Amino acid sequence: MTRRGDLPPADPRRSRDPAGAVLRAVLDHGPIARSTVARATRLSAASVSGVVASLLDRGLVREAPEAAGPPGIGRPHVPLDIEPDRVAVIGAHIAVPHATVALLDLRGRIIAQRRDPHGARDPAAVLAALADRISVLRRTRRRILGLGVATGGWIDTTNGTVVDHPLLGWRDVRLGAVLAASTGLPTRVDSNSRALLRAEQLFGAAAGRARESAVHLFIGNVVDVAFAAGGTIHHGPRSAAGAVAHLPIEGHTEVCACGRTGCLQAAVSERTLVRRAQAAGLIDRPELSALLDAAAGGNADALAMFTERARLVGRAAALLLDLFDPEVLIVSEAGANRLPGCLRALRTEAAAWSSSSADVPTTVRASSFGRDVLAVAGGATALDHVFATPLSCDSAASSAAATRADLIQQDA
Repeated sequence: MTRRGDLPPADPRRSRDPAGAVLRAVLDHGPIARSTVARATRLSAASVSGVVASLLDRGLVREAPEAAGPPGIGRPHVPLDIEPDRVAVIGAHIAVPHATVALLDLRGRIIAQRRDPHGARDPAAVLAALADRISVLRRTRRRILGLGVATGGWIDTTNGTVVDHPLLGWRDVRLGAVLAASTGLPTRVDSNSRALLRAEQLFGAAAGRARESAVHLFIGNVVDVAFAAGGTIHHGPRSAAGAVAHLPIEGHTEVCACGRTGCLQAAVSERTLVRRAQAAGLIDRPELSALLDAAAGGNADALAMFTERARLVGRAAALLLDLFDPEVLIVSEAGANRLPGCLRALRTEAAAWSSSSADVPTTVRASSFGRDVLAVAGGATALDHVFATPLSCDSAASSAAATRADLIQQDA
């Protein structure tokens, strides 16, 4: 059990929502006594007691008497911990070739997930299929608190709209509204990197540092970036922050869709890597997983392709280190996540190209979520809201369900 003396210095940036502050303290330090929660959050004992009663009633935390220390003088302190079994969120990730849906608990642990290729790429078909898969995951005894969706491109998080996703050919798709109506769940939408940076801040391996200042670089078919200072992720006035597809990278001649050479996304995207691997006869199906399996199995040519990509990503990381000087820079890239040699190559290249004084081996890190990075991305978008305003989750779910019922009635 976490005791008062184990806590780090209190953070003066208190959450504006007392319930959110208490739930975050339990997430970070649980099992933890109520008195220690009060110390961590700078809330009064009475306030903590009232909030905890509401969180217990909603199944978000539990009492953990098994974690209590030896009995002492006075009233025993029964620690609190995150409830592992009663509630969950659903996360969805829409990639260019496929969609992933997952059920996650409050610690971001994946309970179930599935990944299916798109039958068609038009928004109506993709979202209808996604809603069907979500309905399957909802067949659980857990209460579902919300749905989070992550995807690439320009995402307006305020109204849950995909403003532009060039690789899918989507423009002005009201993804959040469509899925909220079809599932009856409160739905939140964000970009790949912003969603994964939220996950790192909530329960990543370097969560404390990520809450100070962080950059997250996502490398998939789409390449994007998120950055945060003081725990707050920057969106920009048009929610367009993080567009780095055309960031110039020296040493690569891949022609981009924009007509130029050396654009980051054209140089390092999964589409580029898979196309080159097929041309070289390294894989028999057009999937990055096939190339990863070959590299992990010792195929030197496959490993060399990932190592080359890691070096190019390292040059982009160097630019981001110089620009933001973050506490931590996290890279979600398949090679760095699964092939240790690629992470070493990425860090070496970042150190060589950066003029920053950052300690690159400790500052530049692979994603905390490995193979599950896509499943976690969408779930973190929902969980971030749960931990920010936990007592509003039930009312939001009721409102979304009512909206869905109204739409069904109108269609009838």
